[in-house]
Amino acid sequence: MGQNIFPERQNGMVENAWNTSLYDQKHAFVSEYGKGLLPLLEPQSGEVILDLGCGSGHLAHMIAQSGARVTGIDSATSMIEAARATYPDIEFFVADAQNFAFPFSFDAIFSNAALHWVRDAERAVQHMAAALKLGGRLVAEFGGKGNVATITMAVEQSLWELAHVRADFGWYFPSIGTYASLLEQHGFIVRSAALFDRPTLLSEGDAGLRNWIAMFGERVFTGIAPELKQQVLKRAEELTRTQLFKGGHWFADYKRLRIVAYKEEQ
Repeated sequence: MGQNIFPERQNGMVENAWNTSLYDQKHAFVSEYGKGLLPLLEPQSGEVILDLGCGSGHLAHMIAQSGARVTGIDSATSMIEAARATYPDIEFFVADAQNFAFPFSFDAIFSNAALHWVRDAERAVQHMAAALKLGGRLVAEFGGKGNVATITMAVEQSLWELAHVRADFGWYFPSIGTYASLLEQHGFIVRSAALFDRPTLLSEGDAGLRNWIAMFGERVFTGIAPELKQQVLKRAEELTRTQLFKGGHWFADYKRLRIVAYKEEQ
């Protein structure tokens, strides 16, 4: 299929230090929920499909089982290394969703739990549109408006109270209207869009919330002393326990935005 062409990365992609083994072991729900998108994608044998934000490659592998030719990209080198090691028959590349290009077009772009890490959403949409064939489809799910609001507000409050630091998670959680309009501005026809609650069980019992924060929100603790960080986490747990701790387990207050759109044929 030829070599990919990736311009230099932009600064809008949120950098996160990913522990791939921890991600797969304790946060496997990311891929598990992503399986629910595959019937919407309906991959066909012979199609060329891009998995944007492929992580450690599990869903790319499932798509490839349809007979489609899959390429996976992710901005995290550790994720791509893990994906290549596990699925050597699939092409995986380190690339930024805001600044990627290939010398061929795709029949479809699939993206699960990735686009909320992209600060410059418009730039990502432009590149997705450019990568698709006319009539090609985009099937995506990611954090939508209000996603993990209880958790983020608790961490923000705790950081400010105890460290006088403003938290910046760097996430992008748009409404249906915001993202659908953005797609339409760049040549997509939005066939369906839904925002829905998905309370998500976190593993490890009482440690579930702080494990989740360590995996997905560690960047807010940059420069914070370890002892102070533990105090912030404890305070965040206190603030959220009534709402999010049920039956000995933590639940993240996820809200997901699910989109199916087609590149308009000229």
